Amino acid sequence: MSEVLGMFSHITLGVDDLYNATRFYDAVMSVLGYQRHSNGDTFAGYGHPDNAILGTDSLWVLKPLDGRPSSSGNGTNVAFRAANRQQVDDFHQKALALSGTDEGKPGVRTEVHPNFYAGYVRDPFGNKLVAVCHDPE
Repeated sequence: MSEVLGMFSHITLGVDDLYNATRFYDAVMSVLGYQRHSNGDTFAGYGHPDNAILGTDSLWVLKPLDGRPSSSGNGTNVAFRAANRQQVDDFHQKALALSGTDEGKPGVRTEVHPNFYAGYVRDPFGNKLVAVCHDPE
């Protein structure tokens, strides 16, 4: 039987100001137990340090390669798994403290499922992020 791979290789989000992006993401990703594992002149990668070599299972923030301004999509979000509901609350609070904007306060969204506890924010560049805990209280 072959190894079952996760659904995603990686996620990228476009940003125009890498300095401020890393300031924001260094803080909010640490709340979820992740850290910056890679960086360069136009990018930064987040996740578990063991993923730095391949860059898989990672979030990458980067300046678009085509040189045009970054943009975010309506209806698009990046959902990060939280270990518990307190991490969702802390993620949301940290993002707002770092110039993120509220897109939905932490709480249960029963329309998704009975234990879907999520908090939504936009980063300072307009990307919609969500921290989610799927476990019961």
